[in-house]
Amino acid sequence: MAEYEATRGMPAESGVVFGVASDLTLMNRWLPHGLWVRDSGPNTVEAGGDAVPGEGGHEGLFRVQEEQLRVEWGGRDHPEYAGWLQVSDAGSGTSEVTVHISLMDEPAEETPRERSDEVRGMLDESLARLSDEVGGRLTNSG
Repeated sequence: MAEYEATRGMPAESGVVFGVASDLTLMNRWLPHGLWVRDSGPNTVEAGGDAVPGEGGHEGLFRVQEEQLRVEWGGRDHPEYAGWLQVSDAGSGTSEVTVHISLMDEPAEETPRERSDEVRGMLDESLARLSDEVGGRLTNSG
């Protein structure tokens, strides 16, 4: 199993960041290019795009744990894929987001460096876009 994780500071307190990160209507603004999601019912999403294997949309599980500032997801028709996002306070009105991806069908010791760099790049891109989205909300609300 290959595991990938990235962390980034955010320009707002954890509740604001979690509100943006857990809102399915905003998610496509900060997910990496080549990936989209949409609500498909209680605790489920449909996901697709160039970053998703196979054709068309795929059903996934989606759980928001507001009291823990955590979002979890996984592939229902691709059970070898799962991930989570955790928001925590960092002090002085800022917070930190960690996103973690598990790819059970990719043996860690056999994952090519190019693939590792690609996935880590997608995580970093997502967190940068999330930070921009949060920052834009702060600018537009004040």
